[in-house]
Amino acid sequence: MRNGAKAWAVLEALRDGGQATGHGWVLDTALLPPQRENANNLQKQGLVELAGREDRAELSATESKAVRWAARLTPRGHDALTYARSGDQPTPSPGESAPDRQPLQLIPSQMTALRRFVHLAGQLRTPPADGLAEAVWTASCDHKTSRWLLYLTQQQIESVAYGLWLHRMAGSAAEANRFGREYGVVHQPTPQTVLRALPAIPDAI
Repeated sequence: MRNGAKAWAVLEALRDGGQATGHGWVLDTALLPPQRENANNLQKQGLVELAGREDRAELSATESKAVRWAARLTPRGHDALTYARSGDQPTPSPGESAPDRQPLQLIPSQMTALRRFVHLAGQLRTPPADGLAEAVWTASCDHKTSRWLLYLTQQQIESVAYGLWLHRMAGSAAEANRFGREYGVVHQPTPQTVLRALPAIPDAI
C-alpha cells in the first residue's frame, strides 16, 4: 500500500475513533490535515468511506454542530487492517503450554530447509519425529523479527538437527551451524563399519 505505515495508522485511527463515537464515523476535528488527506486517498482504494451530504446532515444533528467532513472504515478497510496487523503478534503454536516443549526461533532459510525435510517424510529412511510436520506447517512468523516460532519436544529438536544436517550435506551448512550455536544440538552421525568375513590366520609354526 502506498504511504505504508502512515496509511495503516490512518486506518487504525478510523477504526478506534469509530468505535469510540458509537456511530462509526470519525469527524475532521479528530484527525490532523495530513491524516484527512490520507483518508481521502484511501477512499479511492475502497478502504475508507467519506460521509455524503445526508450523512453529514445527520451527524451535524447528532453532534449539535456543523460537520463538514467525516470518514469511516469500509468492510474491506476493516479486513485489510485486521489481516495486516495479524502478523504483529504471532499466534500461539500447538503445544506452547506443554511443559516438555522448548520454544525455537528459526530464520526463514532454516524454515525452508525444515519444510523440505518434513515434505520428504514418506521417502526418507529416517523420517521426521512424530508431530514435527504439524508443528512446522502451523508455525507462526513474528514479522518484526522475521523469525518462525515453534514449540518442540527434545526428540523433535533432535529431528530438526537431522533435517538441517541433510541440508548441510546438500550444500548449505549455515542453517545447521546457526542451530547448533543457538540451541546446542548438532546431528553427528556415527560411523558405520561394514564387517566382512576374513580368512582365518593359521597358527604360527
